[in-house]
Amino acid sequence: MNIDLGGRTAIISGSTGGIGLAIARGLARAHADVVIAGRSQKSLDAALAELRAQGGRGQVHGVVADLGTAAGADTLFAAHPEADILVNNLGIYDDVDFFEVPDSEWSRFYETNVLSGVRLARHYAPGMVDKGWGRILFISSESGVAIPADMINYGVTKSANLAVSHGLAKRLAGTGVTVNAVLPGPTLTDGVAAMVADAAKASGRSIREEADHFVRTARPSSIIQRAAEVDEVAHLVVYLASPYSSATTGAALRVDGGVVDSLAI
Repeated sequence: MNIDLGGRTAIISGSTGGIGLAIARGLARAHADVVIAGRSQKSLDAALAELRAQGGRGQVHGVVADLGTAAGADTLFAAHPEADILVNNLGIYDDVDFFEVPDSEWSRFYETNVLSGVRLARHYAPGMVDKGWGRILFISSESGVAIPADMINYGVTKSANLAVSHGLAKRLAGTGVTVNAVLPGPTLTDGVAAMVADAAKASGRSIREEADHFVRTARPSSIIQRAAEVDEVAHLVVYLASPYSSATTGAALRVDGGVVDSLAI
């Protein structure tokens, strides 16, 4: 399958590292014009350099903006008012006990993990409808289906991503614009590497070994019994962003290594 997104513009939030940067790499390899965003000029410049070094026919652009805020979204809209592909990847997480999470943290998680995607979809979807083609993707999580006891506020926001995605798909029925959610499982991002760094130092295992150990112990239902690579998530996103996925909409597609023990979602 040869995916060629030449002539399409893709915007990816939360894209200077981790899964977001991997998605940007994949879309750039498919020759899309790629727009990434981050809060730091330093991290943005490093990500842009990596994307440009790998080549591809499309252009690569960057915007310094905190897309977890309305002001940051407005900065992006002013610089890039239209898109053919929108990937709402921006998200934060932690492993704080339910009884220690104040209202302010619930609000911060909702603003970043849910409203950021709502704002971007609300802005970019009408232009896609006018053109009769578009792809909107929400990066949710298996934690949105199987809420982890140690990350309840995170899991709730990821459930909200699924609800927004499914409802918006129905709202855009018959327009040529598809809306889907992708549910990664434990994935070896920079954030996960930092989370297991102390345990790795104590155990003598490498970061990769420690991440895989975490999956086997904390997510024992995993079928692959390891943390996924960011590119493994990105491959599914690139397919969903392509013309080949035209009959897939309103769906929640898992790339969770089989963590969720279910015949369906």
